[in-house]
Amino acid sequence: MKKTVFVDGQHGTTGLKIYERLNGRKDIEVIKIAEEKRKDPETKRKLLNETDIVFLCLPDDAARESVGLIKNSSVCVIDGSTAHRVAEGWVYGLPELNKEQRALIKKSKRISVPGCHATGFILALYPLVVKGIVAPDYPVSCHAVAGYSGGGKSMISDYAGGNVPDSIKNPRPYSLDLNHKHLPEMTKIVGLARPPVFTPTVVNVYNGEIVSIPFVPDHLEKHISAADIREVLAEYYAGERFVKVMPFPADDYLENGFLTFTDCNDTNNLEIFVFGNKDRVLLSARYDNLGKGASGTAVQNMNIVLGLDETTGL
Repeated sequence: MKKTVFVDGQHGTTGLKIYERLNGRKDIEVIKIAEEKRKDPETKRKLLNETDIVFLCLPDDAARESVGLIKNSSVCVIDGSTAHRVAEGWVYGLPELNKEQRALIKKSKRISVPGCHATGFILALYPLVVKGIVAPDYPVSCHAVAGYSGGGKSMISDYAGGNVPDSIKNPRPYSLDLNHKHLPEMTKIVGLARPPVFTPTVVNVYNGEIVSIPFVPDHLEKHISAADIREVLAEYYAGERFVKVMPFPADDYLENGFLTFTDCNDTNNLEIFVFGNKDRVLLSARYDNLGKGASGTAVQNMNIVLGLDETTGL
């Protein structure tokens, strides 16, 4: 018998992408709520409790409300919001994090999908902290450049609507209070003593993301060159199907010296680059903010829970 799947928030940016990835699959049954019943709380309550897998693609408060409606302990919830990423009783849904994570995901009924910015930050930095190369109290800084789809429907309408003002056609740094909502998971999952200085920028491209973290090797626990850091990361992610550590030097993967932005779009792939030399190092993770940064990882988690090949539908 096919497992049933319900996407709560199907008409949002991430919900639509998840539905696209699930639509047409023969191994699951996607349950849709009728248009006229979308606002009916009893219909929603029924679906939340009668479906094997529930994806939550909702604002934080709405996600918490939906979780509160679920009384059936056999329902597996995969939450795309920020609401439960550092909450007790929830597993962080990043399969490549370490050797234990897939087993934790598989047996969990409460899985929180990482934030788009946090995904690249954690996958690039976590191995270096675990290996004792970067100390937990190192003053980490990080810059992210991401497409405007990460801002949801409101931001998409700002960029994609008519009469777009010149002011938003150019890159726009934001979260300038340095208190971005992804900081708690970035700090906790990596095991940092303090939050990084995180500066995101939105650009006039629909999707795509590059997250970059600079280091001064003299200030690390172990003085290590860019080439050696690349080898540490390559060994850590050896055999992973969606996380690829690119060669060092990466000149053959640059376009006239530029790291292009959208090469991983419409995939669940994430590429980690290491740039620099013995004195200065830059880690850069390139991926689709709507793919590995959201819907792709959500579906990957579902595949793990159901015992399917992780690449199914991806």
